[in-house]
Amino acid sequence: MDDAIKLSVVIPVYNEAGTIAEVIRRVLACGFETEVIVVDDASTDNTAAYLKSVEHPRVHCFYHAVNRGKGAALRTGFAAARHPYVIVQDADLEYDPRDYRVLLGALLDDRADMVYGSRFLGGPHRVLFFWHYVGNRALTLASNVMCNLNLTDMETGMKAFRRDKLMTLKLSANRFTFEPEITAKAARAGWRVYEVPISYSGRTYEEGKKVGWRDAIAAVAAILYYRFAD
Repeated sequence: MDDAIKLSVVIPVYNEAGTIAEVIRRVLACGFETEVIVVDDASTDNTAAYLKSVEHPRVHCFYHAVNRGKGAALRTGFAAARHPYVIVQDADLEYDPRDYRVLLGALLDDRADMVYGSRFLGGPHRVLFFWHYVGNRALTLASNVMCNLNLTDMETGMKAFRRDKLMTLKLSANRFTFEPEITAKAARAGWRVYEVPISYSGRTYEEGKKVGWRDAIAAVAAILYYRFAD
């Protein structure tokens, strides 16, 4: 374990009783000194019951009384983070904590303030859903036009930040619109943004994937809104 590097890994979770235990185990085994901050967004399955049974000094769990969305869960987690680097980790098994090392590289040598883990830069990935891929690329293109960036994967669920920079942003998006919001506000703040390839084990909707076409429509509206909103 690289004890000199301290991470806060924030995991927003909603109805992931089948995966959350394994995700926590993988994050704790990532090779860095890590505090794991899990925010249960009013799950209706056994997720909260499992989290309340967890007894580990580096796992800290928070609970929303009502479902507020991914962005709201992340804000709760960010407020609790104490280490210099913060990583967003989804609660399913689509993103691999073993990729943290490549994700952190540009932060650790002070080239970046924020790093996107891209599913579209050549890393190994499960082959799924052509139209989902097209939708992701279209949303990224729209975001790039509005923000004057050249990302390949704005919607990625794995992002890393310098905590001191992250805490300067005023974030307000409650749901999946967190992704275009933080991209727009980081770009407007002049952050140094990097992107690296990661692996991706995508799920089908039968396996629990939650993002759908309604979220894509909301993301388009958010890209336009957050281009100018504080």
